[in-house]
Amino acid sequence: MAAIVENSSNSLDPNHSGGAVGDIPNDGTGVVKLDPWLEPFSEALRRRFSKTQDWIKTINDTEGALRSSAGFGYQINNFFAASSRYGTPEDLKELIDTAHGLGITMLLDVVHSHASKNVLDGINEFDGTDHHYFHGGGKGRHDQWDSRLFNYGHHEVMRFLLSNLRFWMDEYQFDGFRFDGVTSMLYVHHGMGTGFSGGYHEYFGADVDEEAVVYMMLANEMLHELYPEVITIAEDVSGMPALCLPLSLGGVGFDYRLAMAIPDMWIKILKELKDDEWDIGNICHTLTNRRHGEKTIAYAESHDQALVGDKTLMMHLCDAEMYTNMSTLSPLTPVIDRGMALHKMIRLVTHGLGGEGYLNFEGNEFGHPEWLDFPREGNNNSFWYARRQLNLTDDPLLRYKFLDHFDRLMNQTEAKYGWLHAPQAYISLKHEGDKVIVFERGGLVFIFNFHPTNSFSDYRIGIDVAGTYRVVLNTDSKDVGGHNRVDENTRFFTTPMEWNNRKNWTHIYIPCRTALVLALESTISQQS
Repeated sequence: MAAIVENSSNSLDPNHSGGAVGDIPNDGTGVVKLDPWLEPFSEALRRRFSKTQDWIKTINDTEGALRSSAGFGYQINNFFAASSRYGTPEDLKELIDTAHGLGITMLLDVVHSHASKNVLDGINEFDGTDHHYFHGGGKGRHDQWDSRLFNYGHHEVMRFLLSNLRFWMDEYQFDGFRFDGVTSMLYVHHGMGTGFSGGYHEYFGADVDEEAVVYMMLANEMLHELYPEVITIAEDVSGMPALCLPLSLGGVGFDYRLAMAIPDMWIKILKELKDDEWDIGNICHTLTNRRHGEKTIAYAESHDQALVGDKTLMMHLCDAEMYTNMSTLSPLTPVIDRGMALHKMIRLVTHGLGGEGYLNFEGNEFGHPEWLDFPREGNNNSFWYARRQLNLTDDPLLRYKFLDHFDRLMNQTEAKYGWLHAPQAYISLKHEGDKVIVFERGGLVFIFNFHPTNSFSDYRIGIDVAGTYRVVLNTDSKDVGGHNRVDENTRFFTTPMEWNNRKNWTHIYIPCRTALVLALESTISQQS
């Protein structure tokens, strides 16, 4: 995040061992005054926001990407301070104002699940005791996070945390919050060593921290009453029922929850399975396994996957060849061809099936390589991987431009047809042998062929609404780095005969490692 290195077809150096921030070439965007060698803050804003103003972007801030690099932003000492590492409070306000001017909603990644154990520069032992803000003794300590746990039953603690939310809304004009570590707050066991099966006994028994639940209900009630347009998102892996239902319906009041199982599934598949071993049924189940009536934000990867110790999706797909074969001047190798095709398909099926919102992690939209690592003792305080190379899409000789263009087309197609706001998809086909998925959502028909080698002509699929269909999105299109094997001018006519529990069927040609989205021909002219 610290800088963007010089752009060329060989700009990625797999042998670089790191170094000080001054070693980073002075020709990319910087973060707020991180180093005088880097570009001015205003240039960074213009560059980053020019790529994201077409869709909502979540930017993590609370002691995170814009705060404590040493703790990845989750060991907070001062809940009311924006870190001076990246600029002044006025700089942060300028960033938010600039985003708002471009129609971008700004959400703060707020950490009310725990706090730093630091005494001298934190709130731990603020009055000389271990229980001023926190539970005393072992109950007030998180063994895995090595941090302190709030006592949500004390009124002054609730006042402190609620006022913290109002401070960021009023002083900095944030539009809402992504609440970190909600699972830890919900349960006295903090979710550690617990495999949630979905049974209600896991959610409404003695393991639930009722005081923490009441705090989250109060926080959501206060925020939605004072700021009617606010957005609150819960990071929960347990699947707590009613977490994202209104208080009037007995819920906790969050607007969305994160679909955290989805990115874990993709990483597991890419690490452990060959392409012909992909479990199509499990993919569909994971993408749709969410609480009915509760809105979910789906994503293919986030910082949890891209941090040191793991790699981005594109790096898992292509690995070392990203350093040598992402140039259009070099031959399209089988590894790069596979990686680009699957990267587009993974994003699209996650977008279409995974929830009621979609999150792009920085650089995920164009297949950013490598991983993220903030300066720390273990890497000699290097800034080399504390960056996103956003300029990779600017070079016309690099294939990143194709992945980036597809992401834009995908989001523009959703904006036209609104599948994220439509009811959950109906999956009419999950074929394990063919590796084909077909589903309908928002009036569109999505067809995915994940088979590594087999293309299918005259493939019969079921469609509920009769009519003439056309292709509106194609992962194999030449302008997104594909092979142009599908004639997008083809018209698909339905036949009134039941197929796969749909009222009609049609035949399509679906090449290997390709996804198509079809729309009624009449709606294409209406939406244009």
